Amino acid sequence: MSAPQDFTEEELAQLEAEMDKLTPDDILIQALVTLINLGARKAGLAAPPGGAPPKRDLEQTREAIEGARAILPLLEARHGAELAGVKDALSRLQMAFVQLSGGTPEAPEASEPEPPKPGEAGPAQTSGRLWIPGQ
Repeated sequence: MSAPQDFTEEELAQLEAEMDKLTPDDILIQALVTLINLGARKAGLAAPPGGAPPKRDLEQTREAIEGARAILPLLEARHGAELAGVKDALSRLQMAFVQLSGGTPEAPEASEPEPPKPGEAGPAQTSGRLWIPGQ
């Protein structure tokens, strides 16, 4: 195993400049697209380079779908119209998964929030987004 590469000052400055340009949305969009592409590969829908036959791993396909579905809501508010193609690709991947597995991808389970104890502020009161007269 080789030692980590030492970067020149110029290379470090270029890396820093690139980091300054990045936003969390850039990373989330890249992760979303990567998960959809990986899901298609794991579903056996896309052949790996070199013409080898595609290998199918539906568990990893399901995980890729779940990850993409978790990221999508984080981006929709700011990039909804721009995500039409990505949403279509995710829908197609989900339909392929259902056909291949004979089931449906499980939706993330919504847990019921614990009710506040008497005298304790609830989530709406502590969020700072709800005005309550007298408080």
